[in-house]
Amino acid sequence: MAGLYIHIPFCASRCIYCGFYSTVHPELQDCYVDALCREMDMALDSSWGLPDDTQPTTIYLGGGTPSMLSVKNLERIISYIYNKVYPHAKIEEQTIECNPDDITPDFAHALHDLGFNRVSLGIQSFNDERLRFLHRRHSAEEAITAVQQLRAAGFNNISIDLMFGFPNESLMDWEEDLWTALALNPQHISAYSLMIEEGTPLYRLREKGKIHYLDEETSRAMYDKLIDLLTAAGYEHYELSNFARPGFRSRHNSNYWNETPYLGLGAAAHSYDRRRRWWNVADIKRYIDGINNHIPVRGSEVLDLSTRYDDLITTALRTKEGIDLHKMQEEYGDELYHYLMNESRKEIDRGLMQFTDGHLSLTRKGLYISDDIMSNLMHV
Repeated sequence: MAGLYIHIPFCASRCIYCGFYSTVHPELQDCYVDALCREMDMALDSSWGLPDDTQPTTIYLGGGTPSMLSVKNLERIISYIYNKVYPHAKIEEQTIECNPDDITPDFAHALHDLGFNRVSLGIQSFNDERLRFLHRRHSAEEAITAVQQLRAAGFNNISIDLMFGFPNESLMDWEEDLWTALALNPQHISAYSLMIEEGTPLYRLREKGKIHYLDEETSRAMYDKLIDLLTAAGYEHYELSNFARPGFRSRHNSNYWNETPYLGLGAAAHSYDRRRRWWNVADIKRYIDGINNHIPVRGSEVLDLSTRYDDLITTALRTKEGIDLHKMQEEYGDELYHYLMNESRKEIDRGLMQFTDGHLSLTRKGLYISDDIMSNLMHV
């Protein structure tokens, strides 16, 4: 069991908050897809891939904006995976991230015909003013229409991304976004607090004093509202920022939180096989040149037990189930197990963590300061 991630870095324009690697050079699409296919071959024939007996069960095209690719190029990627690279793989979930304004009836049907059974829509907000602030290309109306068109094409697993914590956003504004989302009845909702990452246009606006963080009290109230409304509507809060109808958790993203190996292809993509991590250069031209010359530009690190433990803390504790303590002791040994038990006792006494059926997880109170708790439990 493993995940296959393919990074599609193309964007028509950059959103002011985004810290992911992207490029605004769509003329490189064909060359990039050529390189992706070559990298798939290299991953099979070298040590830069998953173990020989490991087959992916999920495929995820992320970005960037994968929906900017032509249907022809999407077909080339998917066909290469199924016919050349992993012909025996049993794919349970095949996801593509899309911008709402890229969705048309024809494109939605094409995605369905290509075997995608899950679409993740980057909606972010149903308020046109906030969308313009983010430099998103779509409108609220286009977002709603996109969901309808995907359903008409046969998709019954649609995820939408939302953001909260905009400058000057009120709790009522956020609640309106949530009610609009619930009216669309998506199978999955991911909701993130607006983060101001260094190097982004949003960061530069804050440095110039043109915008300010939302106050902590309002931001926490928004997170409370998110949890309360969505769980009352029947969504499972299975990860810090993710909510799903029963049976519709993101299987691919769950790989990241459950220590499942994954192979990342494309510029800036990361891979993990439980023993090491490796990643491609975050530069599309250097990536293409390296692949074409059979000298991929990559970095890597071998993971010692202590580093793996820290990874476990920062991933598994994001989930509803938390850390399986029996499995953790078996795989990480008594020393790290007892270290975790001793350190977590302080958080349990503060009402921030809990033991449930052999698992250690965050309480509702602990969700709000999850980063601090994880930092306290880390070993390095």
